[in-house]
Amino acid sequence: MSKDKLWAPWRIEYITNEKEPGCFFCKYPEENNDIERLILYRGKKAFVIMNYYPYNNGHLMVVPYLHTDSLENLDKETKLEMMMLVEKSITILKDEMNAEGFNVGINLGQVAGAGIKDHIHMHIVPRWNGDTNFMPVTGHTKVISEGLKETWKKLSKKFNKIEISD
Repeated sequence: MSKDKLWAPWRIEYITNEKEPGCFFCKYPEENNDIERLILYRGKKAFVIMNYYPYNNGHLMVVPYLHTDSLENLDKETKLEMMMLVEKSITILKDEMNAEGFNVGINLGQVAGAGIKDHIHMHIVPRWNGDTNFMPVTGHTKVISEGLKETWKKLSKKFNKIEISD
């Protein structure tokens, strides 16, 4: 029996690029430049940001403001807000991008695939029937059909209207 492999050669740019010093999950919310930083929503305990190197259009991350690598270090309110933001994000991605399914997850630790291992975050990757093809494997190219800023503009209209309640 052979093992299936997940190929993502377009992400090599992220892996090989020189990283800016410090934690961008901590820095970006301190700035007032949401469109450049692709921040879609700022909550009390967490925020939603688009992934600069997405697996698919609309790849979002829900990130706590607290810089930690552990779920155990998050208080109950932060965990609740993060899950509520995941739910709201999925609803928005269904409505605005007609997503048919989702991969939602947390990579805890570098060996688990965490690209930013020191600041926990949840990935939301929208999926569509037939969204995989030969391009990433044979052409080392991922087809992203819409620019990040165009996607940000579309999604931010909906994120501006959400409310998180207890």
